[in-house]
Amino acid sequence: MEKRKICLFLYFISILLVIGFFIILGIDYSKYNDSQSAPFYITVITRGVEFIFPSVILLIISKILKKKY
Repeated sequence: MEKRKICLFLYFISILLVIGFFIILGIDYSKYNDSQSAPFYITVITRGVEFIFPSVILLIISKILKKKY
């Protein structure tokens, strides 16, 4: 039962990270203007590394724990 709670917790954190990605990306888009030196896709890639990459890692760990126990 304890492992199931851990798996659900990891899924929940992963979903929160994905939601946070879209919220922060929306905020970045609203603040972005064309005169900035970096293209917007660089911001998307950076936010993806900050939010989506850890989310995928948590999903993989959760799947491994679910299969193992």
